[in-house]
Amino acid sequence: MSKPLNSDKSYISRVLIAVAVVCLVVLGLALFYFTFDIILLIFAAALLAIFLRGLADILRKWIPIGEGWLVLAVAVLLVFIIAGAVALLAPSVAEQVRVLRVEIPRSAQNAGQYLSQFSWGQTLIAQLPSADDVMTKLDAASVMTSVGGFFSSTAGAIGNIFVTILLAIYLASEPRFYSEGFTRFFPVEKRKRVSEVLDAIYETLRWWLIGKVGSMIFIGVLTWIGLSILGVPLALTLGLIAGLLSFIPNFGPILSAIPAILLAFIDSPISALYVLGLYGGVQVIESNVVTPIIERKTVELAPALTIIFQLALGAVIGGLGLVLATPLLAMVVVIVKMVYFEDVLGDKIVPLEAFAEESPA
Repeated sequence: MSKPLNSDKSYISRVLIAVAVVCLVVLGLALFYFTFDIILLIFAAALLAIFLRGLADILRKWIPIGEGWLVLAVAVLLVFIIAGAVALLAPSVAEQVRVLRVEIPRSAQNAGQYLSQFSWGQTLIAQLPSADDVMTKLDAASVMTSVGGFFSSTAGAIGNIFVTILLAIYLASEPRFYSEGFTRFFPVEKRKRVSEVLDAIYETLRWWLIGKVGSMIFIGVLTWIGLSILGVPLALTLGLIAGLLSFIPNFGPILSAIPAILLAFIDSPISALYVLGLYGGVQVIESNVVTPIIERKTVELAPALTIIFQLALGAVIGGLGLVLATPLLAMVVVIVKMVYFEDVLGDKIVPLEAFAEESPA
């Protein structure tokens, strides 16, 4: 007995629907993979927008103007402040950077001579490329290629910064327009919960940024003062480097300590040991004073999970992934807690303190 014609059509339609769904999923994953750097750029703009919006909310009490104009005024004010700081510090910092470029190779040579006194140091030095090997690779073709790549990457970086700032101003000027537009992609009965998740993400990242900016200033100033007391040259530049790189947890402090330790080797290995102790002490104070304050308002991130997330994004994207790994992980943790643990599993978690206190304007 033959099957009904309608049954065959139903089976074929189900197969076609399944194939279409698989194709859409594969296409979506491919699109996500090839545009992941653009997604990170948009996330960086969202972080900057949250920062601008937070400053605008503070100034709104004294400056009664429209939200868009207030955000624009905050952005212009920040540009003038940064420009003024650059004008004041640029001459001394530029001179110190010039000296730093000269002194670092000499101090590295002194450190190599000191380490060569020990057997383990000789083994370590033997694994490093020699100066002759490096020079043989610097032929004319490779040099021109590197120079061209430098300028192209620099132009691309400037363009990305400009786009990020412009996008951040738009996002900070009309946050309701974009958040409500995003919630409309979900069913009507789910939109309230989506808004709650967005509010929690906003508060988490806002307090994370506030704490991180405070931590950067704290580390930069304390490192500058400590290096000045120890008599390490170029203390201002090294303190500025330490403050900026502290935006990257775990890896930033290590990267910022390397030039300071190498410079201290010019004086003596004991001075380098003192500098190492200074950087370690600053990190201990920051971890026990600033970090607990941040975590009370945001989410507590497991150190091992943070490092794994940083390594993964750093390997896939590069420097931008390493810089944005921690705030992106904080956002992912909020989504997992509220959407998966609470909504899917029914495991009610105590709401974030910041989310319970205030919602974004």
